[in-house]
Amino acid sequence: MPILIDGHNLIGQCPSLSLHDPDDEEKLVRLLVSYAARAQKRITVVFDPGEPSTLPQTRRLGGVEVVFAPYGSTADAVIVRRVQRSRHPVEWLVVTSDQRLAEQVTRLGARTRNAQTFAAEACAPAAAESEQKQKPPSASEVEAWMALFQGRR
Repeated sequence: MPILIDGHNLIGQCPSLSLHDPDDEEKLVRLLVSYAARAQKRITVVFDPGEPSTLPQTRRLGGVEVVFAPYGSTADAVIVRRVQRSRHPVEWLVVTSDQRLAEQVTRLGARTRNAQTFAAEACAPAAAESEQKQKPPSASEVEAWMALFQGRR
């Protein structure tokens, strides 16, 4: 089941993130890339537009599609349009705590999950990742790094 996330709504529910941080979107995307890999889920996160720019409104990063609503629109409007245009809206899980948005996409057939509930799952670092960071590199990893950097000082 693909997951469609109201990005700024989720940032407000992740304990390690703040909407006042200028890098909040990037930090959320990094958490979602990790979560998508662990959960084997397809994720699209939609953010409200920032300053008008020439940057692409959509990009992919590590299995996560990142979408910025066009200037003059909202993340909610983009999410509703995506669910409306879906051939199988029942397959979508929309993550938001915005009651109005949740009601709209539910009427269209999508399922919803509260952002706070989802944040407990997606924003917390995985125990396996923490353990992975603690483990020393294997002999083959050391050899690969040595080969890569051999001859460099």
